[in-house]
Amino acid sequence: MANTSTIARDGGTPSVPARGHRGATPPRRSSGLPAWVVPYALLVPGLLVIAGLLLYPLYQMVVMSFQNVGLRQIRGVPAESVGLENYQKLVESELFWTSLRNTVVFAVVTVACTLILGTLVGLLLHKLGKKMSTFLIVGIMAAWATPQIATAIIWRWLFDAESGVINWALNALPDWFSSLLFGRSDWTGEPWLNDAFTIYIVLIIAVVWASFPFIAVSILAGLKSISQELYEAARVDGASAWRIFWRITFPLLKPVFAVLTVLSVIWDFKVFTQLFVLAGGTSNREAFNLSLFAFTQAFSAPPKMGMGAAIAVVLTLILLVITFFYVRQIVKTEDVR
Repeated sequence: MANTSTIARDGGTPSVPARGHRGATPPRRSSGLPAWVVPYALLVPGLLVIAGLLLYPLYQMVVMSFQNVGLRQIRGVPAESVGLENYQKLVESELFWTSLRNTVVFAVVTVACTLILGTLVGLLLHKLGKKMSTFLIVGIMAAWATPQIATAIIWRWLFDAESGVINWALNALPDWFSSLLFGRSDWTGEPWLNDAFTIYIVLIIAVVWASFPFIAVSILAGLKSISQELYEAARVDGASAWRIFWRITFPLLKPVFAVLTVLSVIWDFKVFTQLFVLAGGTSNREAFNLSLFAFTQAFSAPPKMGMGAAIAVVLTLILLVITFFYVRQIVKTEDVR
């Protein structure tokens, strides 16, 4: 067996490491902070970023909503405080109530359609094999990952009055079938994006198309956490598909549905890009929602940034109330676990 001991250069006795030092971990350095301070110190960078990027602009928006901010103030003239005048004008504005109505109705319809379609697709994916399910998930998530501006432009092309595919497809239907369904057979030059009602129909289709993949994948993840023994026992008892969903799937996925509902409401209340592109800008005032109304007041000539800030504050308060219920639901879910 080879001698692996080392010999000192001066011929003396080789030094032998002391027992117990081999493999010993180096002593840890103390951070110098009390243990209870460390978590708060780690939170400081995140809190500074939130304060700089979110809280300070939010504070400025609230302050601006009580001021008269126009071109003169943008050029450096100090803003004048007007108290509640911006909010008073807002309440007296008929366009504000039209925008609020459009926002609420659009959110209710879109959230319902998104949840129903996403749930159906999630149940379908759960029935498929692993390879086919993965393939379809990748495909539908591409729609969810598409930028909002690209989504809006695509749907605007599809519903174009002169060269849109939708008018071409409707004209391709048999006349009797088209008349039976829609009461008309000629769709040449149909201006889908001129009227507020049809604009919102196209907007709902575009937003649901882009939003349901997230719902479907979330529902699929929840379904995989449910024991299959429950479904097998229900089938042995002769339960129908609807009864299995209503008695087993829905109660067990209720926290997931609650969180998805609140998230969808928050996202659909803030829709701006798709509506701006589909409506062709800010010319159609009947199609305004709160986001587009605030943008128009703040940045159209002459700019009324105080009024725009007041609209944004109202929208923020609505979303804060919804977020409160969202956080409350998350806390309840964690308590159940």
